[in-house]
Amino acid sequence: MTSPDPSTPTSTHFELIGGAEGIRRLVDRFYDLMDTAPEAVHVRALHAASLRQSREKLVMYLTGWTGGPPIYVEKFGHPRLRQRHMPFVIGARERDEWLWCMERALGEQPMPEELRAHLWQRMRELADFMRNTAD
Repeated sequence: MTSPDPSTPTSTHFELIGGAEGIRRLVDRFYDLMDTAPEAVHVRALHAASLRQSREKLVMYLTGWTGGPPIYVEKFGHPRLRQRHMPFVIGARERDEWLWCMERALGEQPMPEELRAHLWQRMRELADFMRNTAD
């Protein structure tokens, strides 16, 4: 696989992360960590026994979110992430565990450092936005 030239102004984050393969690697590593790490036990408990559906939805969401094809929106409509997460109690602990997994998964993926820093900042904002309980 040839990496896109990061200096090319038309390169999307999706392309710079490695396209569909890069998104899949990121999501698989993220959920592998969530499924096995004691540091993620509370956020893992919010998920179904099988993480298959969660993996697929995050792949679809991140594909569009990073500038790739809008497959999540085409299948499910507007993400309405906060609304979709309302049935789950998400406090600082769950946010921090989610971020623990995402930080490690992002850190292991090949991508330009500027992109990694940008995605990490956006993920932190997104995770904090999902909180729906004060603690």
